Amino acid sequence: MIKRAASMMIIILLSCFMSNGQNVRILSGADYQRAASMLGNNVSRLIDNDIRPEWLPDGRLMYKSLKEDKAEFKLFNPANGKTITAVSLKELVDKAAIRPEENMVSRNEVLSPDGKYAAFIRDWNLWIKEIDRGNEKQLTTDGIENYGYGTDNAGWKHSDMPILSWSPDSRKIATYRQDQRHVSTMYLVKTKIGAPELQAWKYPLPGDKDIIRIYRVIIDISQEPATIVSLKMGSDARRGTLCDDISCEGGFDDVSWSDDSRKFVFVSTSRDHKQENIRITDTETGIVEDIFEEKVPTQYESGQGTINWKYLSKTNEIIWYSERSDWGHLYLYDAISGKLKNQITMGDFVVRQVLNVDQKNRVIYFIASGKETGVNPYFRYLYRVDFSGRNLVLLTPGSGDHSVTFSPDGKYFTDSWSQPDIPSVHEVRDVKGKLIATLEKTDISRLTATGWKPPALFTVKSADNRWDLYGLMFTPSKITSGKYPVIVNVYPGPQGGSVGSWSFQAARGDCQALAELGFVVVQLEGSCNPDRSKSFHDGCYGNMAENTLSDQISGLKQLEQKYKFIDLERVGIWGHSGGGFAAAAAMFKYPDFFRVGISESGNHDNRNYEDDWGERYIGLETMDKNGVSNYENQANEVFARNLKGKLLLVHGGMDDNVPPYNTFLVADSLIKANKDFDFILLPNARHGYGPDSYYIMRRRWDYFVRYLLKAVPPEEYLLKVAPDPRQKAG
Repeated sequence: MIKRAASMMIIILLSCFMSNGQNVRILSGADYQRAASMLGNNVSRLIDNDIRPEWLPDGRLMYKSLKEDKAEFKLFNPANGKTITAVSLKELVDKAAIRPEENMVSRNEVLSPDGKYAAFIRDWNLWIKEIDRGNEKQLTTDGIENYGYGTDNAGWKHSDMPILSWSPDSRKIATYRQDQRHVSTMYLVKTKIGAPELQAWKYPLPGDKDIIRIYRVIIDISQEPATIVSLKMGSDARRGTLCDDISCEGGFDDVSWSDDSRKFVFVSTSRDHKQENIRITDTETGIVEDIFEEKVPTQYESGQGTINWKYLSKTNEIIWYSERSDWGHLYLYDAISGKLKNQITMGDFVVRQVLNVDQKNRVIYFIASGKETGVNPYFRYLYRVDFSGRNLVLLTPGSGDHSVTFSPDGKYFTDSWSQPDIPSVHEVRDVKGKLIATLEKTDISRLTATGWKPPALFTVKSADNRWDLYGLMFTPSKITSGKYPVIVNVYPGPQGGSVGSWSFQAARGDCQALAELGFVVVQLEGSCNPDRSKSFHDGCYGNMAENTLSDQISGLKQLEQKYKFIDLERVGIWGHSGGGFAAAAAMFKYPDFFRVGISESGNHDNRNYEDDWGERYIGLETMDKNGVSNYENQANEVFARNLKGKLLLVHGGMDDNVPPYNTFLVADSLIKANKDFDFILLPNARHGYGPDSYYIMRRRWDYFVRYLLKAVPPEEYLLKVAPDPRQKAG
């Protein structure tokens, strides 16, 4: 019955096109198969020597290199330049005398530095167990539901992993007691045979009077029973300096122990992210002292991808990260007086990540972008600089985006560098930048032989003509005469952007696959996206509904002037999560420009999304004299009545990141406005759709083919992605 209805729909579409005098293009399964050949796993199997080197504890490098018809396992010693090669991992382990690291803890346990204990949560209390004997010890006893110790719950993200930091001597644990009793509760219902399953957990929202609070404690496990020292201060907002969580890097963020485990430095972040207080406590007494503070008019960030402040207890100094000059830079503070000693880095570029600090030689190794002239400002490079700010040196000269990892002893680093259209070179260098060895050069000759081509890099001006913007354009592998409809793949951030990585990637989602179906696909980093100046990133602070859309439209118009095959009478847009928010906003606010939109899992009204997101980038919710929220005019459902084109809404029914009620609000408004639209609800899917993701990808292709290309897609094509057979080796 369903297939008959689908066939009837195709006949109706054909009749409509024929009655309008149009030649209807009918896409076949072979057309979709050619497009699918451009997806990740299907192209990666045609790439050789694309490696991911890993440092071993002894300072040697191990990696797996895939050739056309085989896999090689290699171990490189930078100290003597020698390489050992094997045909299997087992052979390499034997030949190189590698001692495999034992995984002694489960995913919900945190191992102590000495490897003797593992901390975990049970019934809202913190426990430890001895690794060797398995004996357990309860550290806290007064934890109760929603008021427990080390709880990992930010609302949008939650797990059973304890959030804590072990002291260097493995005798103490820094953590907190989390009070989430007073915040909103989120509900999802799992669909199954029989009675549905209700899932409920605490999920703070911007409209909550107060958010999750944490009460910091130090637990001494060496005492019997364990002693708990409550820090002598009020509660902190559950906020961090890097992202919308206090565990962005996998542990307890924004904390640092002294080498002797007697002092503990931490940062308290205000609810709105406008104030940071750097504090130090005595771990025996719990007495807290303020060292210094930083206040900003919008929102503070401690780096781009990494928390960049460091406490140096040997010299009583703190390396601090600030954008006070409009650029992210490093500053050296006295940890006792709280006074600024000197600015370490300066200039019109962005320090993004501090990778290594050599305290003995007082040298910092960091990733920065925008410093090299005539280069894409998003390309990352490694530099070194003295604590004094002198002797700033570039260590990775290759032209491109550099991914760097230091050896455990800090004497060497791996450098994998590339550009979006140039494959990677994998090198090893010493800390002075001297080339020790070229491990491999990624080979894409088998891929290019199939007709694959990389995206084109482009530059346009922002809508206000203030900024240079950068992006990628994907076109069919064989462009013929005529014009092509355009699809914008958008992610507005503000914590990320549409392009994401500027390193080489043979496939970026399904961008090239869509292009093969007859589209031009564009990804543009708009103003408001990160990794540039503070003013660039703050371009839409307070109004996330801007969604970089004015830049997207302006950029397309500039591209049309250069590329005559672009057809701006047929423009579509799609995005996921924040991109779903942007895609729907585009259809409602620019209905005469965007003809077709697909909005996946959008946070359409940030009053319905987790508190830390909106409050960081919009600010706290306020009401005007008429009782209207400052969030209301940024909510998509308010503008749904403006829809003119074709819109597909998609959401997972079990999305515990962006709850589906965000999309329900938009659907409800569209219904009340008597608008036609399409909606796919994936009953048990989470935010990323999991096993349903290829189904939604195929439906995305169908939608753009049918309504933007004005063609007929193959009926119920089954997308298949083949695993790389070389990965089985080992």
